[in-house]
Amino acid sequence: MVAPLPEYPAKTHARYLATLLERTGYLDIDGELAVPISSLFVPGEGRMIGVLVALDSAGNEVILKAFSGTLTAERDLQGWVPHPMETEVYTAFLAKWDAPIKKLGAAIAEASGPRKQELIDKRAALSRVALDEYNTRFTLKTIDGTSRSLTEIFDTPIPTGSGDCCAPKLLHYAFTHNLRPISMAECFFGAAKGGERVHKTFYPPCTERCALILKAMLGLDIRYRDAHLLVVNKESGTLSVPGKVSRESVETQVRRLFVQAPRQCAAHRLDMDTSGLLIIALTKEALSALHQLFREQAVYREYEALLEGVIKTEQGKISLAFSADRDNRPYQRYDPIEGKVGITRFARKAVEKQADGSLATRMRFIPLTGRTHQLRLHAAHPEGLDSPILGDRLYGSGLVDRLYLHATLLSFIHPMTGEQVTIESPPPF
Repeated sequence: MVAPLPEYPAKTHARYLATLLERTGYLDIDGELAVPISSLFVPGEGRMIGVLVALDSAGNEVILKAFSGTLTAERDLQGWVPHPMETEVYTAFLAKWDAPIKKLGAAIAEASGPRKQELIDKRAALSRVALDEYNTRFTLKTIDGTSRSLTEIFDTPIPTGSGDCCAPKLLHYAFTHNLRPISMAECFFGAAKGGERVHKTFYPPCTERCALILKAMLGLDIRYRDAHLLVVNKESGTLSVPGKVSRESVETQVRRLFVQAPRQCAAHRLDMDTSGLLIIALTKEALSALHQLFREQAVYREYEALLEGVIKTEQGKISLAFSADRDNRPYQRYDPIEGKVGITRFARKAVEKQADGSLATRMRFIPLTGRTHQLRLHAAHPEGLDSPILGDRLYGSGLVDRLYLHATLLSFIHPMTGEQVTIESPPPF
C-alpha cells in the first residue's frame, strides 16, 4: 500500500533510532537496558520499527516510536508506544481463555484415536470463539475521535497479527492523545526469514493487515500521495465535496489529516453514489494546475459499470447534450438545443447473471468530457444505450445497495513534476 503520510522528517528520526539501537545494543533504550537487540538478528525474528512525528494542541513537535508485534514476548517497552489493547483488557482476556485452551492441549497430548481428534476439534472451536472475542475487544481510535474494533474494520477473515503493526500503534496513540500526525516512516530492523526484508530498509505499511485498518483510522483510502496531490479511492455514498446536508465528504476527510490542503481541494468530482478514484490537491498551486489539466481534457479516465439488461453493441461513442432540470434538481434532462454536449466512448466487457437471476452488462466507459451525470445519462437515455446503470436511483430502477459505477483508472502528466501518473482501482463489484 501507499505510505499515507509524508515520510520526512520521520525517516530521519527512524534512521537515528536504528543507529542508536545498534550503538547501545539494547531495545529498551529508555528503560533498564535489559532487552538486547541480538534477539532480532535470529533469522525470522526481525521487526519493523516505526516513527511518527506529530504536533500537540500547542503546536509542539512530538516524536513517537513503535515496534511491530512483540519484542522477546514483551507487548510494551518503556519509551515505545504501548499496545492499543490496554493491559487490563488483555489480562482479563487471557484469564478467561488461556487456561481452558491449555487444558484441552494437555488432554490432547494424552489422548489417542477418535478421542484425540474430538479434543482437537473442540480446542479449535474454542480457539475460534476466543479469537472472535479478542478481535471485538481490540479497538483502535480513529482520526474523527471514534473507535473501531477489528471485527468492525474487516469484512473478510482477519489476518493474524492485525493491529500489531507499527502504523496502527502509532496512529492509535496519536489520536488517543489529541496529537496531529504530520509524518510517518517504518524500517525493518534485524534478520528476516528467507531474505524477505533487508535490515534498516524502509517499507510502507503492509497491505494484508494495514490497508483496511489505516483506511478506517484515517477515513481515507489513499492510492497515491506526494507533496502536491493525493489520489483517493472514494466509497459509494460519500460526497466528494461538502453538501447542504450534514454528511462526510472526501474534502473534509482530507483536510482533517492534511490541514494545509486548500479548502476546496478536490480537482474534480464524483457523484455521491459513484465510487472510485478522485484527485485531491494539497496545495493551491497544484489545484490550479490540475484544474487546467481537466479544462484541457488532459486527464484520461476509465469507469466500469453494470447496466440493467443485455447490451448487444460491442463498442461505440455517445454524444448527447443535457442541461439541468431546474424544476426537478438534481436531475439533468436531454436538451439538444441549449444543453452542453457530453461525449463518452464505451466498450462491452461481459454479460453477467446477478444473484436474483437477472442479467446485467459490464461496461467500460471512457468519458471525453465531464458533464454532470454524464455516464448515468448516456447509459439510461433512449438516445444513448437505453439501459440504466444498476442501482441508479435517479435514472434507473432505484438504489438497492449501491450504484454500480466505479472510477477504475486515472492517468495524467503530473502538473508539478512532469512525471506520468497512472493509478488503477478494480471495481468492488
